[in-house]
Amino acid sequence: MTAIHKTAVVDPKAKLAQDVTVGPYTVIDGEVEVGEGTTIGAHNVITGRTRIGRANRIFHFCSIGEANQDKKYKGEPTGLEIGDGNTIREYATINRGTVQDAGVTRVGADNWIMAYCHIAHDCQVGSHTVFANLTTLGGHVHVGDHAVLGGHSAFHQFVKVGAHAMVGGGSIVLQDIAPYVMVGGNPIATHGINAEGLKRRGYTPEAIAGIKRAYKALFKSGLTLAAARAELATQAAQTPEVRTLLEFLETSTRGLLR
Repeated sequence: MTAIHKTAVVDPKAKLAQDVTVGPYTVIDGEVEVGEGTTIGAHNVITGRTRIGRANRIFHFCSIGEANQDKKYKGEPTGLEIGDGNTIREYATINRGTVQDAGVTRVGADNWIMAYCHIAHDCQVGSHTVFANLTTLGGHVHVGDHAVLGGHSAFHQFVKVGAHAMVGGGSIVLQDIAPYVMVGGNPIATHGINAEGLKRRGYTPEAIAGIKRAYKALFKSGLTLAAARAELATQAAQTPEVRTLLEFLETSTRGLLR
């Protein structure tokens, strides 16, 4: 049974599924849809064309689906989509998209989004990611599955972060981060592959060794990017996981952090 606190305000246009809980002083305004079993804490504002999936936990004082901070935005009917099983902690802000891009900001499933994080317009976040406190994504940023973003890290507009990448706390990210790679420091630099994370996700020792070889070819060999890509194409015949790196390079637009 849906439980809405008596001080909460829920727009008649909103659609709340069974077993949704809405805490004190929360406002749900507009064409919002909330899936079964989602809990929404106190003092949140959820608005716009926002779809939230099942079994999410939204803590307190969050702003979700609000108008984006792009000066070109003129109130067009853009949206926000959030998948299932996410944890969104206090004071997180997630804005709707713009017509200049996908029109929809998307967050996948089973993400862990800590306090004070910001996900700007048109960002596309995968699943099983971790955003530590105060992680900030500029508009149009793409984050792959299982990426871990350290606290106080900031990402320039249009940056892409590959799957299984790990970004150290306090990093200023101005270029694309390849899959599997660990980056951090000031100035930011690459620091090997996220081997421990890959082990935890069931990658075999052989696959991890192959990814390490690919990392050396791409980042440590002195090869040009074109030559490194050719070498990775050869290595992918023996290590299929290397294809993820090749596919990422084909979509990189801000330049690869090397």
